[in-house]
Amino acid sequence: MKMKTRSFCKSLSLVFLCLSLSACFVRPYKFDLEQGNIVTADKLEQIQPGMSEEQVRYVLGTPMLHDVFHTNRWDYIYYDKPGYGPEVRRHIAIYFDNGQVDHITRDEMPSAVA
Repeated sequence: MKMKTRSFCKSLSLVFLCLSLSACFVRPYKFDLEQGNIVTADKLEQIQPGMSEEQVRYVLGTPMLHDVFHTNRWDYIYYDKPGYGPEVRRHIAIYFDNGQVDHITRDEMPSAVA
């Protein structure tokens, strides 16, 4: 009887050890976080100096940020943080002069969205 109890305790200990070690390799789920305006290089090439604000809004959509201190600038911001992987941040600023596109500043843009 003593032998069966000892064997049972060893088996139970082995099961608990395996379960506790397997928990070390389990990674919790991390969701992808995507925010902002998705603006590709193809869309941005359509924006030309002299275009009106309405035309820019039609091509790129409503800007993510309206700065009250810089009313002549529209900011399109994109942020993507995959659950596992590097985060991506992009910023495009379109400057207007008298309601028309004056110039654009931007980060590196992808040609298409996957």
